[in-house]
Amino acid sequence: MVNELLVATNPDLESRLGYLLRLPLDGGMVFRTSGTWPRTTALYCYPVSVDEWPEEPEIVERVALRSCARRGAAIDLVLDRGRENRSQIVFTTARGRDAVFWQSPRTRKQARPNVSTPKARAAGIAGLEIVVDTREQYGYRFASQQATTVKKALPCGDYGIEIAGQLVAAVERKSLADLVSSMINGKLRYALGELAALGRAAVVVEDRYSSVFKLERVHPAVIADGLAELAARWPAVPIVFAETRQLAEEWTYRYLAAAHAWVLDDLAAAASVSLTAETEVSARPSDPSTAEVRAWARSTGLKVPDKGRLPPEIWQAWREAHPS
Repeated sequence: MVNELLVATNPDLESRLGYLLRLPLDGGMVFRTSGTWPRTTALYCYPVSVDEWPEEPEIVERVALRSCARRGAAIDLVLDRGRENRSQIVFTTARGRDAVFWQSPRTRKQARPNVSTPKARAAGIAGLEIVVDTREQYGYRFASQQATTVKKALPCGDYGIEIAGQLVAAVERKSLADLVSSMINGKLRYALGELAALGRAAVVVEDRYSSVFKLERVHPAVIADGLAELAARWPAVPIVFAETRQLAEEWTYRYLAAAHAWVLDDLAAAASVSLTAETEVSARPSDPSTAEVRAWARSTGLKVPDKGRLPPEIWQAWREAHPS
């Protein structure tokens, strides 16, 4: 087998992992993955049978390997090029399941941003319950935050807050590769339209905004212009770049907690206004009967008919005489 690293487009258009990675180990190892190289963040890889490699693959990356060796729970790769030449395929566990990640020295360093997230509960809410969409793979667990999670199909977003069984706020999570892919195929536009209809929603990106201008397979200006157009079209749905997955998880937790608090405040204010209006209506004195006004008019010397409706001027005179 040729000692090369091969990356081809995934022919399965329904897969969220748009590429196939092939390594010359054990007769050929094939993984589904979301990018061609872990430039800004570690890439999740899903191992598949070598039979899934297409007979006529659409190759997007072909690089000779200086070294490809498995050492313990990782495969060390050294590519025959000057830059971006070292990486690892790491076999690990995530949320109790086997998982594989493709990382480089740069993404490994970025995975630890040298900041400690606060432990204080967001918005003063203890035990915030966050709904995680059933289609979300390897989603946030909020293990470091004071929150619990429950799996449920969401109409929009990957994480949400429900009050009285109704979704009131949501966050859509994106890696940079997923963000770019969904912008190009148009899915992000529809997703933002659904989020905007919810009222309180946002998109969080697990990367820096500066990484947009380091993209190689697409013109950075196209993505930057697309992000600006989406922000102008749906200003109520911010797109937040949170640098790392850890910080994106923290931002999601605090955004949903803030949305939960604001929705409760809105409901309390609406209930107060409704109660005040009802009190004013019940306290308002009712108009007297026609017979009472007729008797009052006669006692003041006004001429009124014995039967039928009273003239408007009689009613007006009564109201002027009884302003309270």
